[in-house]
Amino acid sequence: VLRPMLEDRGTLKVGHNVKYDASILALYDINVGPFDCTMCMSYALDAGRGNHGMDDLSVRHLGHQPISFAEVAGKGKGQVTFDKVALEPATAYAAEDADVTLRLWRVLKPRLPAEGMATVYETLERPLIPVLSRMEARGVAIDRAMLSRLSSEFAQGAARIEDEIAELAGERLNVGSPKQMGDILFGRMGLPGGTKTATGAWSTKANVLEELAEAGHKLPQKILEWRQLAKLRSTYTDALPSYVNPRTGRVHTGYALAATTTGRLSSSEPNLQNIPIRTEEGRRIRRAFVAQPGTLLVSADYSQIELRLLAEIADIPTLRQAFRDGLDIHAMTASEMFGVPVEGMPSEVRRRAKAINFGIIYGISAFGLANQRGIPREEAGLYIRRYFER
Repeated sequence: VLRPMLEDRGTLKVGHNVKYDASILALYDINVGPFDCTMCMSYALDAGRGNHGMDDLSVRHLGHQPISFAEVAGKGKGQVTFDKVALEPATAYAAEDADVTLRLWRVLKPRLPAEGMATVYETLERPLIPVLSRMEARGVAIDRAMLSRLSSEFAQGAARIEDEIAELAGERLNVGSPKQMGDILFGRMGLPGGTKTATGAWSTKANVLEELAEAGHKLPQKILEWRQLAKLRSTYTDALPSYVNPRTGRVHTGYALAATTTGRLSSSEPNLQNIPIRTEEGRRIRRAFVAQPGTLLVSADYSQIELRLLAEIADIPTLRQAFRDGLDIHAMTASEMFGVPVEGMPSEVRRRAKAINFGIIYGISAFGLANQRGIPREEAGLYIRRYFER
């Protein structure tokens, strides 16, 4: 019944989070268009201003608190699917959704040209919606047998490390217990740099253990190695197969257009934007994403695109010239920040500079950089100041 109107090229359809609606309708071979998405409009206009959900925008722009899903479907274990909601409350909920969405469109649409964001929305944000919808529907194949083998290897590796930890600690421990690890490292062994959390337990965060490992202490290094293998198993080798759709045999992540303040996408259930690459174990997990027979997976990326845009828009002559000369900007930054020669530079040093380059472009604070790199806040602040003094 609705197909002719939804596919009519002369009728504009307005929705909120159109990607979801379009994905559902695509299952019935209905291609919605043309459309406007009030969530993407809000994101283009106010990317850094909190949530872009319909209820939040309704309160923010219309002064109206919509009916919540919990009010009609219940909460927690008592929540039912929408097809089980009685007709009267379901009608009120759905009708209000449509009404609020159109009212938001009338508020947000005029702001796009007035605030110089029409081009961003019309040429970047909105056209991306059907692309992401198709990507989600297509999914990606994984080699479950390879992941199973890796899981077994990682489990054996973790067991060996547990034996080494027991030998270093003088007793068998639950390596997954931060409290036990903290008591051994700072209580019994008396290693330096120990600090206690609000609960009174010793902190065994990665940055704490990394500092001790760099100082030559073997036990913290072994704990870090064990944690890495445990993380790879729980997050990837053991978890990814559970996301395989039984109908398609592929993994289908979800991409969020309006979840970050930087304009980047985010990925969830599962997060496929954070597959590890820094270690050989992580790279082996990446190899478990496979192409179908007779096809190839192609990896393509713009080279240092954010920095190129920065050089052009901010008109930084030295940076523009560096790109013209084909120089490695991240290596240059590392050399200037850490005093390390570009020639023969370790990849980890370049990676640290890359985090600084991109972090500063996206407005990272000293606190944020310190957390990201596992360094003191004062050191992070020094890097940021030195960056702007270059």
